[in-house]
Amino acid sequence: MTASAAGARQFLQLPGSFELRRGGVLERPVLAYETWGQLSPERDNAIVLFTGLSPSAHAASSPGDLSPGWWEEMLGPQRPIDTDRFFVVCVNSLGSCFGSTGPSSDNPSSNALYAIDFPVLSLEDIANASLPVLDALGIDRVFAAIGCSMGGMTALAFAALHPARCGRLISVSSAARAAPFAIALRSLQREMVRRDPDWQDGRYPAGAGPITGMRMARKLGMITYRSAQEWVQRFGRERVAAEHGANDPFCIDFEVESYLEAHALKFTGAFDANCYLFLSRAMDLFDIADYGGSVASGVGRTALDEALVIGVGSDILFPLWQQRELADALGATGCDVSFEALDSIQGHDSFLVDMDRFRPVIGSWLANR
Repeated sequence: MTASAAGARQFLQLPGSFELRRGGVLERPVLAYETWGQLSPERDNAIVLFTGLSPSAHAASSPGDLSPGWWEEMLGPQRPIDTDRFFVVCVNSLGSCFGSTGPSSDNPSSNALYAIDFPVLSLEDIANASLPVLDALGIDRVFAAIGCSMGGMTALAFAALHPARCGRLISVSSAARAAPFAIALRSLQREMVRRDPDWQDGRYPAGAGPITGMRMARKLGMITYRSAQEWVQRFGRERVAAEHGANDPFCIDFEVESYLEAHALKFTGAFDANCYLFLSRAMDLFDIADYGGSVASGVGRTALDEALVIGVGSDILFPLWQQRELADALGATGCDVSFEALDSIQGHDSFLVDMDRFRPVIGSWLANR
């Protein structure tokens, strides 16, 4: 395996073939990752952190990259995931566009981008791709696997597929499988992207792509990531300050519309459309019940000593009943499970923005282990 680095981000190139669960092979794929803290002499203080659909491996700042990470307030010295105690590894998801091999990467067999020829991706593939990184770092067993949203599903897959390598799990706003409501939403988002003529059947030029489709998909996503209650408090019926001409009767008029537009534009400039499609589909395909015919049997493949399952009542994408289902299934295995239902109005995104509620729960749980 070949390793390299660029600032805090490090790269590991696998020497041969990486087989994917649903068929297909990646030749010499690259995995991007970042680390924080120091691995103990006993190599027993490692945490592997799995991300949601769109983040990179940059979960927090470090001397190699001072820019804030996507979980900046959660991870670092004297923070809930305390890097004075733990050695944290965050691997950019296979299939993403932030350093790990994905549809926007060069295909070595064709000297062109993988694009739509990328093999069908599963969350199990993302979980399995973390193993070479952990092996390269000399980590045989992690103290805990932590994941948020899609990352929670990936962390569960990691624990089920490699029970000897994972002692604890923290699942944040996630589930044991995708629910029909979430599948329906993501299906519509993918159709928005694919219906954009600039998608070009997935073979758009590098740096181009279906901007309109991605904007629409992101707006729908943002609607599902937050709650109607929050938006009443945050926006009400406030109007945008700018005046509009009479030529566009459907222009942005409300602050909530402006908010959605700003997030959509930011996303389209940062994330590749094909990567989005493959990762979104991977979330829908995941079902721990594939391993034995039920959630209980699938979760039964884990060998976890302890777990923390956290959900939010206002989350419509991963509702609380799914968190309870996972916690109950883990408890039935003999795992010591803590279940926390937090009272946040910020929906699925609460774990990113409502730090006053999430920090104490995660910090206290880890501090007591």
